[in-house]
Amino acid sequence: MAKNLVIVESPAKAKTIEGFLGKDFKVLSSFGHIRDLSHKDMGVDISSGFIPNYEISTDKKDTVKVLKKEVKSSEVVWLATDEDREGEAIAWHLSETLGLQNKETRRIVFHEITKSAITKAVENPRDIDYNLVNAQQARRVLDRLVGFELSPILWRKVKQGLSAGRVQSVVVRLIVERERQINSFESKVYYKVVGQFTNKEGRTFKAEINSRLDTLEDAQLFLQKCVDARFSIADLEKKSAVKTPAAPFTTSTLQQEAARKLGFSVSQTMTIAQRLYEAGLITYMRTDSMNLSNDAMSSIKNEIEKGIR
Repeated sequence: MAKNLVIVESPAKAKTIEGFLGKDFKVLSSFGHIRDLSHKDMGVDISSGFIPNYEISTDKKDTVKVLKKEVKSSEVVWLATDEDREGEAIAWHLSETLGLQNKETRRIVFHEITKSAITKAVENPRDIDYNLVNAQQARRVLDRLVGFELSPILWRKVKQGLSAGRVQSVVVRLIVERERQINSFESKVYYKVVGQFTNKEGRTFKAEINSRLDTLEDAQLFLQKCVDARFSIADLEKKSAVKTPAAPFTTSTLQQEAARKLGFSVSQTMTIAQRLYEAGLITYMRTDSMNLSNDAMSSIKNEIEKGIR
């Protein structure tokens, strides 16, 4: 029986990591969150300072039973969930639910599923980051308070099945405000003059005057004055330029580029990104950036065509 129990979120990730760590380690998956807010009284004790009331999710009771059994027979438990708010919260929920306070427990994180990254993580464990845990709890409580209050109003006043919450409700407000700004905008017509020139060597280039003309009459008068004019280059300045490589994708820019170049939906993009991460093909950082260059978009498409979906 393995001395070390490693708990991750994804079963696909578990199989890969177990192959890296060897026979002394057993890797199991929590299949995401094992606890959530109770549905009784919104799961939040508002009168006592918004204290959340958690319960084991119905579909995770068997998973928790298996994990508790393995914890009892292991000497060390390694919590290897993702290094973000959700991952840190899952690690905390596991610690609370499995009674790991009295067990030798270590928290490890990694940004890529490779042997070197996993080995380095095991060599450098840390404690659970309660700042991240509390941030996730605050978000979840807000989701519950806002959603449970507003969604029924939408069902009664607009349409059944609609949802409101911490994010989409604010976004709708921003969209409305922006639309009102657009509707109240007063357009103004102006003219600019751009000339195309050819030098003695036959090279062509464009030049634009640095002021705008308010009326069509002003623009025509300016052009009329230029009919017999001769133009020359008064000064030529050369500067060195540095072109930096494209920045790694964030979640939002990855979704935007995948939609623009490949026509993918948000859910499709994130499913593919998760599977690429679990396969060790891309990395992610806690800043919500993915170490995936723009050139890798074709790689994502190739993975889909090979049947990664």
